Amino acid sequence: MSAPTQGVDADATASRAQLDALWKSGQDFLGVPLAILGGAMTWVSERNLVSALSNAGGFGVIACGAMTPEMLAEEISETFARTDRPFGVNLITMHPELDRLIEVCLEQKVTHIILAGGLPGAPRIAQVKDGGARAICFAATLAIARRLVRQGADAIIVEGAEAGGHIGPVSTTVLAQEILPHLRDVPVFVAGGIGRGDAIVAYLEMGAAGCQLGTRFVCACESIAHDRFKQAFIRAAARDAVPSVQLDPGFPVIPVRALQNAATREFQDLQRDVIAAFRRGEIAQEEAQLQIEHFWAGALRRAAIDGDVETGSMMAGQSVGMVNGIQPVANILEELVDQAVAALAGRVVPGSSH
Repeated sequence: MSAPTQGVDADATASRAQLDALWKSGQDFLGVPLAILGGAMTWVSERNLVSALSNAGGFGVIACGAMTPEMLAEEISETFARTDRPFGVNLITMHPELDRLIEVCLEQKVTHIILAGGLPGAPRIAQVKDGGARAICFAATLAIARRLVRQGADAIIVEGAEAGGHIGPVSTTVLAQEILPHLRDVPVFVAGGIGRGDAIVAYLEMGAAGCQLGTRFVCACESIAHDRFKQAFIRAAARDAVPSVQLDPGFPVIPVRALQNAATREFQDLQRDVIAAFRRGEIAQEEAQLQIEHFWAGALRRAAIDGDVETGSMMAGQSVGMVNGIQPVANILEELVDQAVAALAGRVVPGSSH
């Protein structure tokens, strides 16, 4: 009577070994058993969530965002106090104190530094590597990825338009097809809209070293996001996470994917009013652009931390439709691995029903 169970167990063991073989380059590069990076989400990817991810076998990433060097130093120190596992720090290349932020990471012995939000340039990559850390960069095209590798990048993250927050115009699946078959010099991680383990397997089989997920971890028990923010994620479907609308190409809006709310509609009204005032000659173009750009100032914190889900910015990836409940980080990672193993064994494991 035990033979069928033994057969299933043997299949699972073999499939887990296959998974480990598929993402071994990612495991080795990150120094963790699960080649799953936490997406760097401002206000949410802090000491508690980051350490929980690393302690559970994944790779947590601190979102520096607009932190000062002093704030970042404290965040890193507090994260080290909660985990002895590897984790990284995501730095925005446009930060006015980028050089000092890199030095803070190096002083604190952070092993991996992710340079995001623009091309960092060879000197910044060299600064990271000369200090003993590994430099990870984002690339939106194969040409940019190759250029970053020539400049010394140790790994590349490919992030598609399905991701939450600031996004590019091309989907994850298209970017993966364009880049993964042609870039084997360094580990390449795929991000954007990934919410299940079988999707992770698909990218690993295409040549990825691992994947980065953000939205799936917003509703983790260890996440400090406000409960109203979490409940909005649980209620949302994939179609509810949409890019911000630009009404006039003369007044560019950086596309941000977020859940629609009252602020989304108000932002469109503001654009109409401001552009109309400019055309009537009531305000200068520079002032009109500033009013549009400043609309969302502080809005992410209002939503994620203060729980203002109506006037705050509800940044979310399209994988939000696969967020069905509040779970410990370890359970989320276990679920993803179970789905990946089942996919390799030719079985199907459903998503969370919490």
